[in-house]
Amino acid sequence: MSDHRIIALRVHCVQIPAQAVHSHGSGDVGNINAALCELTTDAGLTGWGEASPSPVFTGTLEANAAAMHVHLRHCIIGQDPTLVEPIMAAADRTLVGHPEAKAALECALLDLTGQIANLPIAELVGGRHRSEIPLSFSIANPDFNSDLDDIARIWGDGVRIFKLKTGFADHAFDLMRLEKLRAKYGDAIRLRIDYNQGLPAYDAIRHIRDLEAYRPDFVEQPVLMHEREALADITRAVDVPIMADESVFNVREALRGANARMADIFSLKTAKSGGIRRCIEIAAIARAAGIEVYGGCMFETSIAHMAGAHLMAAIPNLTLGCEFYMSTYYAEADLAAVPFPVKNGHVHVPSTSGLGTTPDPEKLDRYRTHLLEDR
Repeated sequence: MSDHRIIALRVHCVQIPAQAVHSHGSGDVGNINAALCELTTDAGLTGWGEASPSPVFTGTLEANAAAMHVHLRHCIIGQDPTLVEPIMAAADRTLVGHPEAKAALECALLDLTGQIANLPIAELVGGRHRSEIPLSFSIANPDFNSDLDDIARIWGDGVRIFKLKTGFADHAFDLMRLEKLRAKYGDAIRLRIDYNQGLPAYDAIRHIRDLEAYRPDFVEQPVLMHEREALADITRAVDVPIMADESVFNVREALRGANARMADIFSLKTAKSGGIRRCIEIAAIARAAGIEVYGGCMFETSIAHMAGAHLMAAIPNLTLGCEFYMSTYYAEADLAAVPFPVKNGHVHVPSTSGLGTTPDPEKLDRYRTHLLEDR
């Protein structure tokens, strides 16, 4: 416990244009839309977190901003920010669902707690196992020639992992991209596949077997999120590892997925699971079942990216890296005062107290669309 008390909550809704539209099996995306949670204490400390929802995946920006501003406010004001678990338990009793809003709140609380304790968030949630994480970039431009230019530029920065978004065009287009990348970069490039639920279950195995010749590390979420039995059948039928993303949101779904051996890998995302600590619980279930985990992301700013970096630093078994590339290679601008720490193809986890980043005030003003605060 501490002598600090939270005296203010503000919610900043932001929209940051993308450098290019990214296509997915679940639709096109051309902006980052997020709601930032700002908590202030009576000692003048400020903690930050981010809700980065997707209407076709988790929820809407409007619902999560209102969740923080209207429903979760009374769980927070006047509370000691270091009582993270009791506050989040109260949030769960107050509001069903809305994991993105809860992830933002938890991150802001952990940010404040870390500043009070003079510890990074990774040390607060179990201790770091690594200080850098290999970075993956997603290839999702319908204009593949533009993607090839981006890949060459990002390759020059040391990135060697690339994930192809598939299922938004025809199968021949997906095979063509894999063939060209493998021919150009050989075994030096690590390739992954993500269908974003874009394959019909009856035809998924045939499509995935065609991809195996190009030696991808994994194939992510080929079928609809509720088609979990089909996902388990696909996992058993093909040689390439299968990753579950949309099919594993929370701890209960992770337990059912592990018992059914639904996938070989689980994608961890703070936004879909309600925060860093819930993701650590999912990772523990995966580890007990011999299932790998991966650092996934939503369309988010560097605030949420940094929360994900602390999470990935604290995970014991992490061999597949992360995809916290949005603020560096996708967004028009990095919202943070100091650019998100990507160097030589790796995300570098900060050792400063708390989250280790804050929004730049001028950029926050520029990209903010709404501000919700108690007056």
